[in-house]
Amino acid sequence: MLHLFSHLIGGASDSIILLSLAVMLCAFLLEDATTIIVGVLAADGTVSISTALIALYAGILFGDLVLYGVGSLARTHPRLAHYVDHEFTAPFREWLAGRYTPIIFSGHLVPGLRLTTYVASGFFRFPFSKYIPIAMASGVVLETILFTLSYVFGSVSATWISGVRWGVAALFILTLFYIARRNILSYRAQKSGSSPAGTGDDIRKM
Repeated sequence: MLHLFSHLIGGASDSIILLSLAVMLCAFLLEDATTIIVGVLAADGTVSISTALIALYAGILFGDLVLYGVGSLARTHPRLAHYVDHEFTAPFREWLAGRYTPIIFSGHLVPGLRLTTYVASGFFRFPFSKYIPIAMASGVVLETILFTLSYVFGSVSATWISGVRWGVAALFILTLFYIARRNILSYRAQKSGSSPAGTGDDIRKM
């Protein structure tokens, strides 16, 4: 995956437009992995820092818009619409509403939180004008930090064997995925423990 993304981005380096589109596409699919790859490529001089950051931010914005849109679209589905005001989703909705700003800001920072809360923002129709600035600020903060660390790593590892270099980068990305998986499983366990009896059928229907 790392080599695929790096070749895709590196192969478009002759055109700023194609390069920006490649980074945006990859950031939309896997933003953290893309940020790490682009940071390393920027250290190698394959892509300029300004082009890399602008394309990354645009890809993140597009991803946040899509997640909100998916939630908004889901609420129009006949089998899902009744969950908007359903007792099964009420605790989650109240939890999100009570801590909306810190939760949405944590979406990019806490692995595994973004997908659920950003889709839920659209599903429960939380104000888009409030959602997008918070979500984007979160993405900018995280990806700027990741990009900076990756750029420093790319500069330090410029003389390393390619396999070792990308292996270390892959290990870091896998660690992020592992943390995301733990966060998701932890949330599901807490949700199951706090759900009232009789909601098992609702869970299976979802």
